[in-house]
Amino acid sequence: MRNPFECGVPMLSPRQAVRNLPTYHPPLGGREGLRLDFNENTVGCSPRVLERMRRIDFDDLARYPEREPVEAIVASYLDVNPRETLLTNGVDEAIHLLCQAYLEAGDEACIVVPTFAMYQILAAATGARVVSVPAAQDFSFPIGDLCRQIKRATRLIAIANPNNPTGSVASVEDLLLIADSAPDAAVLVDEAYFEFYGRTLVAKWRERPNVFVARTFSKAYGLAGLRAGVLMGNEQQMDSLRRLASPYNVNSVALACLPEALADQDYVRRYASEVRAGKERLQSELNRSGIPFWPSQANFVLMRLGELNSRFVGAMRERGILVRDRSRDQGCQGCVRITLGSSQQTERLLGALRETLREIGALREEARS
Repeated sequence: MRNPFECGVPMLSPRQAVRNLPTYHPPLGGREGLRLDFNENTVGCSPRVLERMRRIDFDDLARYPEREPVEAIVASYLDVNPRETLLTNGVDEAIHLLCQAYLEAGDEACIVVPTFAMYQILAAATGARVVSVPAAQDFSFPIGDLCRQIKRATRLIAIANPNNPTGSVASVEDLLLIADSAPDAAVLVDEAYFEFYGRTLVAKWRERPNVFVARTFSKAYGLAGLRAGVLMGNEQQMDSLRRLASPYNVNSVALACLPEALADQDYVRRYASEVRAGKERLQSELNRSGIPFWPSQANFVLMRLGELNSRFVGAMRERGILVRDRSRDQGCQGCVRITLGSSQQTERLLGALRETLREIGALREEARS
């Protein structure tokens, strides 16, 4: 049988927009050690979640998952109406649903870069044009530049707040200005790091129906492996998004565990408090050592080591600590991002940080003594 490529037989091909997509392959392999590279919860989920997981039986797994009862629990916790709430397979699915609902070929989506890569990938997959607005040199939010990019073709604006990988934030006033400036665009405010920041646009969609807010249970709640997120917005808009979403998009294990995770707020608050305290300690240490960094409102800190960044990442790995090289992100050449965890883990991090900076020759002179 002849090879169809050799005889000119037409072959199935994906859409041009899909063929043009960049690849996003986070370095998940070989992650043995203290995980300070992916902004995950570094100590794991609440014990109540594990106890509930142990009670899952054959029948629970044999039945299709029922999302709505857990949506009502999540909505009650967030103090919103269940009709304003949709549980999703992580925030990635929430982004995907918004792109599919509001973008067509020829439309435009605006993002501020550097930021979470899936905004660009999922928007571009629809055939829309992605307009990347660079953050300011200090990574502050470029409200003026972004508003100047809004036009009739703008149908989606995606903003991580706090932003990843910079930890910078946009003010509530700036976010509402964007929504008012682009009434025909879906404005997604991705609050994945809300528990470490505390400011939100939840319920603002009642005044501005083009506003959507996403949250994840992958960060502070320690449920990254279960892939659970929530998208919130105006009731009429959410009704349209439900038509796109599979009725079985969130698995039974995640649905069984979410109520227990939400019920143990003391656990989440304690962890977030330790992270914030550790972040202050790390930023103070970097300042003392003369290492440039950007003050963060999330559970991580981005610092710049320049040409020493790859040596730093490797030397930290040798000490059993994983950190993330972000040099490929726009404006982040020579940058490393470090996630914060528990107080005990921060103590270990700071010890390894001092040793490594000294070893690679990154300490300024007065910090060497």
